[in-house]
Amino acid sequence: MAQGLPILVVEDDPNLREAVCDTLELAGQSVVSAPGGEEALKLLDAQAVSLVVSDVRMMPIDGITLLKEIRSRFPHLPVVLMTAFADVDRAVEAMRSGACDFLLKPFEPKALLEHVTRYRLPEAMDDDRVVANDPVSRNLFALATRVAQTDTTVLLTGESGVGKEVVARYIHKHSARRSGPFIAINCAAIPDSLLEATLFGYEKGAFTGAQQAQAGKFEQAQNGTLLLDEVTEMPLGLQAKLLRVLQEREVERVGGKKPVALDIRIIATSNRDMAEAVARGVLREDVYYRLNVFPLLIPALRQRREDIVPLARHFLAEHGARSGRSGLWLAPSAEDALLGHAWPGNVRELENVMQRAVIFAPSEIVEADALHLSATVFSTDGVKPGAIFEAAATAFSLPLSDGQKTDNMRDLEREHILETLALMGGSRKLAGERLGMSERTLRYKLKQYRDAGLFDE
Repeated sequence: MAQGLPILVVEDDPNLREAVCDTLELAGQSVVSAPGGEEALKLLDAQAVSLVVSDVRMMPIDGITLLKEIRSRFPHLPVVLMTAFADVDRAVEAMRSGACDFLLKPFEPKALLEHVTRYRLPEAMDDDRVVANDPVSRNLFALATRVAQTDTTVLLTGESGVGKEVVARYIHKHSARRSGPFIAINCAAIPDSLLEATLFGYEKGAFTGAQQAQAGKFEQAQNGTLLLDEVTEMPLGLQAKLLRVLQEREVERVGGKKPVALDIRIIATSNRDMAEAVARGVLREDVYYRLNVFPLLIPALRQRREDIVPLARHFLAEHGARSGRSGLWLAPSAEDALLGHAWPGNVRELENVMQRAVIFAPSEIVEADALHLSATVFSTDGVKPGAIFEAAATAFSLPLSDGQKTDNMRDLEREHILETLALMGGSRKLAGERLGMSERTLRYKLKQYRDAGLFDE
């Protein structure tokens, strides 16, 4: 039985197209076909594929033009071209334009299958945390699968809430280091005074309170993967020490004299424009080039709209099961409302919406009004902190008694604080400023939530 993403065969000769397709299908491959370049591009816009096998001589769009268009739209998608011996010069041009390889006609079925085995993208959708129906997402995870096979440093960028850590964990899971640890640290969530010791570790007596030696995050990730989340928030002084780790693949603890050799894979993330961060002096240029070995930009949710409803169903099932409401499902009106929303908070906002839907849906059918999409963002500009949660209750139209009002206000306060903290990339300082409360008060509230099992950093 054919499995995985299909192979796209593009050939204007129907007999040869059928022969190539039959060869691949007999070998257990899933296949789709197109009689020309225009049809092939339409098909690629509609679905993801693992490889394109195309003839060179076609009209009106020839194989070289198709190749260049694929390189522009789907830069990671492998392309193998079929060409006659007389067109070897064009084959050389194709290789320079980004083709993986070419097959000289006539070729044996074995040669075709060898090229397929060598170049096709591996199947990426075998992770229950990954929901990727949109072709953009499937291509992203296919590329993530390929880079996972190496130890290359990966830089994940994209707006807040797009799922950078999900992609990072996916890369780790599909790498040779999958049996090793996955260690994540948010560089914006730890005070500057503690970040160095947290990252690099320290020896006994290195500073007041260091009563015993402690391995840092780099050492804890030995033989595994270290995720440096929001790396652009790291102080410049520490970036110099990070640069040495990236260059030498060894770390020296605070107060230590002997470097520790590292065998780790590093993945970094940021929701900033990295070039702008370098230009503003927030990120060292040499650190940027050390991290930017394999950049992956994760598209915003609004740019992969075919993921919206499947993701919503996933979160509804997940949070519904946790709340004892495993039979919930989305009504067509709710799906239309989800598709019509702009999703400025991306996947994180979508998950929050579905968590609320689990609470507000009066029956197993989640209608559009249970989503409360108009209440997903509360402005705090010029508003006293206490008024935010009154406004939230009004937006949700909650018929509350005094006792219920107190409990629900606390729930709404907690949800808004945690959403704001996430929006600020985990920075308590920025979240406190946005919320209009001191950082000390925010830390106290987060401790309360953590002790109650309602918050897990």
